[in-house]
Amino acid sequence: MRIAVLGTGTVGEAIGSKLVEVGHDVVMGSRSAGNEKAAAWADRFDERADHATFAEAAAHGELVVNATAGVGSLEALRAAGADNLSAKVLLDVANPLDFSGGFPPRLSVANDDSLGEQIQREFPQARVVKALNTMTAAVMVDPGLVPGEHEVFVAGDDAAAKQEVSALLESIGWPATAIRDLGGISAARAQEAYVLFWVALMQANGTPVFNIHVAR
Repeated sequence: MRIAVLGTGTVGEAIGSKLVEVGHDVVMGSRSAGNEKAAAWADRFDERADHATFAEAAAHGELVVNATAGVGSLEALRAAGADNLSAKVLLDVANPLDFSGGFPPRLSVANDDSLGEQIQREFPQARVVKALNTMTAAVMVDPGLVPGEHEVFVAGDDAAAKQEVSALLESIGWPATAIRDLGGISAARAQEAYVLFWVALMQANGTPVFNIHVAR
């Protein structure tokens, strides 16, 4: 599959690398075509990896991953272009973390709205699915780092898009039994709010390499 990964940070690099590893054709998107981090990332791989602007990457992708910093995601997706996102699955892994007041961060959008919902409203023709935002990048692409059972959550209004994301998650190592469907895109409010608790757990545990299991 042709996949666009928008964002050159730790999350974008981890997801992009894993997707290339399992056989996808990945273009990493950034604000400028000459982005040094994106170019260095692409140089590590064969012809299945490349880098481009947000718009060029989104045009390339049959599926688009939003791995940009959450407070800048809408701006980045506008640069990618609504036409380049139309009818495509848009996997949103970003969190609207605001570090302007220091650490720990606050959420720039919360309670009665979420970044996932904002993206879906602004790009109504995209098929937005929120997933992978409740864990650190290393666990996103290698769930075996955490022993035992633990979950990854998906939310979105398009059932077929969630199925496509679930299949992608399975291809990078997530067991089907670990993928929990939370319902519509409004569930992104809970997924994003959980990240504040995740930060507290990370501080208490002294490591970001953990995840949660829902026992019932």
